[in-house]
Amino acid sequence: MSNHGFFERQANARRNTTLLVFLFLVAVILISLSVCLVGYLVTRSETTSLSYLDWLMSRHGALTAGTVAGLILLVSAFRWLDLAGGGERVAQMVGARLIDPSTQDQEERRFRNVVEEMAIASGVPVPQLYVMDHESGINAFVAGYTASEAVMVVTHGALTELSRDELQGVVGHEFSHILNGDMRLNVRLIAILAGILVIGQIGSFLLQSGAYRSSMSSRRDNQQGALAIVGLALLIIGYVGVFFGRLIQAAVSRQRELLADASSVQFTRNPEGIAAALYKIGLKGGILKSTSHATDMNHMCFGESARMAFSSLLASHPPIEKRINAIQPGLLTRLQSRMRDSVPAEKIRAAAASKTGTTKGSEVADQVKGFASGATSRNLSSVTRAPVAGAFSASVGQVTRDNEQYAESLLKQLPATFRELLYTRSGAVQLCYALVTAGVEPATRNEYLSRLDSHPLFSPQTDLLEKLVPTLERLGPGVRFPALELAMPALRKLAPEERTLLAEQVQILVMADNRMTLFEFALTSFLQRHLSADAGKASRVHYRSYRPVAGHLRALFSLMARAGTATPKEAGKLYKEAMAGFSEAGDSDSAIQEKVSLKRLREALTHLNALSPLLKPSIIDACGHCVTHDGKVDATEYDILRLVADQLDCPMPPLPGTH
Repeated sequence: MSNHGFFERQANARRNTTLLVFLFLVAVILISLSVCLVGYLVTRSETTSLSYLDWLMSRHGALTAGTVAGLILLVSAFRWLDLAGGGERVAQMVGARLIDPSTQDQEERRFRNVVEEMAIASGVPVPQLYVMDHESGINAFVAGYTASEAVMVVTHGALTELSRDELQGVVGHEFSHILNGDMRLNVRLIAILAGILVIGQIGSFLLQSGAYRSSMSSRRDNQQGALAIVGLALLIIGYVGVFFGRLIQAAVSRQRELLADASSVQFTRNPEGIAAALYKIGLKGGILKSTSHATDMNHMCFGESARMAFSSLLASHPPIEKRINAIQPGLLTRLQSRMRDSVPAEKIRAAAASKTGTTKGSEVADQVKGFASGATSRNLSSVTRAPVAGAFSASVGQVTRDNEQYAESLLKQLPATFRELLYTRSGAVQLCYALVTAGVEPATRNEYLSRLDSHPLFSPQTDLLEKLVPTLERLGPGVRFPALELAMPALRKLAPEERTLLAEQVQILVMADNRMTLFEFALTSFLQRHLSADAGKASRVHYRSYRPVAGHLRALFSLMARAGTATPKEAGKLYKEAMAGFSEAGDSDSAIQEKVSLKRLREALTHLNALSPLLKPSIIDACGHCVTHDGKVDATEYDILRLVADQLDCPMPPLPGTH
């Protein structure tokens, strides 16, 4: 995999979306023509002089084709709009329950802890967590349009049947879908399939209606027979369309599932974790029984969520055996041998014979030890050596063992009271205030806080701040953004008007000393990015070269060069080095800009985010070159680098890699 695999996968996800829409339109045309053929055959006695093509061009044919195409497009459009709510709407659609961040249920707390570790290690906000209480099968999925509003849903069976190691493998798999942009494509697939399916549903209704009328009365047999024939024809046409829709769905999904399995192993460095989870799905199954949307969700889930005919052709996931062997050759044999000690041999043979993975089996005892948690404590405010050139963009969308150990270490160093506060709305709000005022003298802090508007939720709460500020000061700058990411589920619970008020309150605190530091800019930008009304909307590609954004590149690199040097001469030299890699943008010999306002920087980042994903790694590496100019990276410098990456939709791990 290339160093820029994340960016290539993002670009592929966008291309797949375009291909999906094209194939959908092709399916609409073919289904419309097929329905027209049925209409032509039914009315042929009245139009014997017309051929099919002539009938198709007639008023009746055009009306029929237009009605069918319009109906399919309308149903898909309605479902598309219905799913505009993103991940939360999908979770509601399948009847999942939002897990309270402060839950006392041990299995839910373990799940939350695993997800938080992965979120911190990968540099994305913690997703909202849901559980499907009535599903005993083992399955999971993520949904949403962006990482900012992603949700992760697991079945009750996944929480109770999987060990921590196996659960971490599943979570790593789902985080791969978040990082690779698969979620957006998955949600849109639901809408597209809804439109194609409607013709078959109408046919089913007509067929049942005809049968019902026939049982109630023997009159008008010819009319009822015609109705039944039309219904049967529409049913067949509709499900032929669904067949090809599922075929497309399977073709798109299978490779992504293998990639997500491989990414999970890369993230956790533990192939047996996800392999054992897959093996248990083979024994117990992952079919969703409590929702009527199981088939719609099939391509989104960790394992097959619905039984399907022609599973070898239409299954959205490769066979369990193939997935396990792709993770590591010979691993399936080792798992089978290990499980024989705790599972009767006939259960294993029965499960292996079941291609749908739905054979019931006794619960498999946890055979894999819990994920190693002995990571040593790290100084979160220390200065690290500069990574090698290109390491910054290469770390985007990746999780290493060092990242995981860092996340484990950080979570262990957070006092229980501090961590629990982040799971409440009031605690999360006070954290934003604490991030701005940590390190300030108590008297000055109180004076700043007194400027905030009085509000039941947003007024400063001294008792909570006294529990937050000391921990932030003790652990240093390195804990700031991870703490904010942990608080994101609680902050997302704020109503739109409350989010606006929070931004205003934080802005008052930031400007209390009449200046804005780079961290304060990063904080306000992060909140604006992830809590704004359009936080869940995916950015669109508007630029496929650097030339249209040349001015924005100059503004960004001017600020980064000044932040990474001590003298104007050094800054000018560093600026030219950063711009040297963007000759395509023109005017590479331009002088460094004397002053770049934070408003100007925010505008620049907004436009740079509209670049094609494949053009973004060079920008991140150029910023990294400025940050590492002196051979080291402190927490504040890395905060601004992470901000740039975050604003470009490029999640970056919390510490620069030195591996």
